[in-house]
Amino acid sequence: MMSDITTVHSDIIQSHILTRLDGPALASAASATAHLRRLCTEHHLWRNICAANWPSLTDPFAAALVAAFPAGHRSLFSDAFPALQHTPNPIPEPAPVPPEELLSAVDILYKGKSVLSRTLRTETRKGWFLCSPLWVDLLDPNEVVPTALVFTQNDESQWLSHLHQHLSLSWIMIHPTRHRAANLSSRRAVGARRHWLTGELEILYALPMDDVQCVIKVTCCGKVGGAVHVREVSLTMEDIEGRHVMGREGLVILQDAMETGKRVKPDAEEAVRRFDKFCSLRRERKERRMKRDKAMDLLAMLVAFSVFATLFCFMAFSA
Repeated sequence: MMSDITTVHSDIIQSHILTRLDGPALASAASATAHLRRLCTEHHLWRNICAANWPSLTDPFAAALVAAFPAGHRSLFSDAFPALQHTPNPIPEPAPVPPEELLSAVDILYKGKSVLSRTLRTETRKGWFLCSPLWVDLLDPNEVVPTALVFTQNDESQWLSHLHQHLSLSWIMIHPTRHRAANLSSRRAVGARRHWLTGELEILYALPMDDVQCVIKVTCCGKVGGAVHVREVSLTMEDIEGRHVMGREGLVILQDAMETGKRVKPDAEEAVRRFDKFCSLRRERKERRMKRDKAMDLLAMLVAFSVFATLFCFMAFSA
């Protein structure tokens, strides 16, 4: 005869069972029974899960912001763990008042182990942010961060492919006043390349949102046999035409994505497919624009030639 789970002491369930579950498993367990739901909503469980997934959230300022969420770290996890899918709405008039700042909690992991964790506070009401392309740099311009990762491959193309496969990234953007968050990264890389001039390795993560996408670039450098250094971690937003989205417009899109964006199960293959589709559409638009420009140039040349020929004939007959 099977015993009801309520006969098991709550301390045993919380200390020896629930602490072994990851976030999705803990959320599933909470939906099983009212008794488990009460046990699964304990704050320390979700705080530990968030810290394990995103060490950057242990930063005191980040922890204080998350504590103000409706359900603390459980709310943060429900916002940030699922993959974000969002279709930006037209920017309302007048545009919503931006928050004084946004907090970025960034974690780079190699085979599941932390390589770099950092938080960054970005002031959003400054003129330079609102009137410039949206661009957030995690590191200072001259900063190079050494990692415990060792450059072991002799073939740099194989090493690039290796990083593409095993280096993951999470970029959680937190809205301090609305108590919402979103993960703006595809987590798994959607592309990897070598910089055409410096030869440094660039790993790309992206979050397409129909006509715009967030692009996160991690630039690594180092020599064979030495440590891998991270020289740049930046987030930008670009539109389908390849132009950088301005800070004011990008901020509205980010706020809207945090509040109304759909959260779905993370899928690395789907993220790559969406990124490839976005890039393909951008190439098609660029090709159409080039064809249109060529046609306009040809038409202008024909008109100019016709005018010149008409004037020449007029002058010839007048003479």
